[in-house]
Amino acid sequence: MRTLTDADIPFLVGGTYALGHYTGVLRPTKDLDVFVRRGSLERALGAIGSTGYRTELTHPHFLGKAYAGTKFVDVIFSSGNGSCEVDDWWFEHAPHGTLFDLPVRFCPIEEMIWSKSYVMERERYDGHDVAHLLRAGAHRIDWPRLLARFGPHWRVLLAHLILFGFIYPGERARLPELVMDELIDRLRREVPAALDANLCRGTLLSRSQYLHDIEHLGFSDARIEPFGAMTVEETAQWTKAMEKEEKKATRAGGRTLRPAGRRRA
Repeated sequence: MRTLTDADIPFLVGGTYALGHYTGVLRPTKDLDVFVRRGSLERALGAIGSTGYRTELTHPHFLGKAYAGTKFVDVIFSSGNGSCEVDDWWFEHAPHGTLFDLPVRFCPIEEMIWSKSYVMERERYDGHDVAHLLRAGAHRIDWPRLLARFGPHWRVLLAHLILFGFIYPGERARLPELVMDELIDRLRREVPAALDANLCRGTLLSRSQYLHDIEHLGFSDARIEPFGAMTVEETAQWTKAMEKEEKKATRAGGRTLRPAGRRRA
């Protein structure tokens, strides 16, 4: 963080530390997440690398890493599904705070809810973070801006808001009635578009659990242009990385069963 500050590279702190800032929820973490604009990534990794740490562009569509032994920092400029790119809005609405006795800015609560809402992997689900952020920060959320962030994916937000009312039945009043009415009204009025007839948006929620639909059932992948921001090559690399992680987990004693002969995305 000192290196990026000294190099005049704007960054935001996200992940566990930002969650703690908003909610007070503290938990062990293996890394530090810093968020930068896509245009700042090369400079950020270069500045960190110049201090002696090993850096890499781990996934060209959304993040790089910097290593100090077994510890590492994620330098993030988008999301794994390609939908939540870091732009000027992240920085315009970022609150100030302190971390490790250093002045920092944290990712805005709206962007944290937005990006975490899509994480529904078999091995990782961030819905509990979304619920905690809603409970602790509903009064400070810029709701029109949050709705704008989700755009045509507003059903994902509605799903989390409905779950919030299930998780905290006595605190449903924290969610603005106008927002719930607006989203439920959209649900009533929604007419399926012809373009969506053979589209699977499940890949925006999990990089693995909907590959069968893409590979064997003929559905279009919502991550890939013209529906999403990713290319075929980027989704293939993302899938390959997932398979490496699964093999690593298996060697470490986990158990992963996969259908024989499954094709890659």
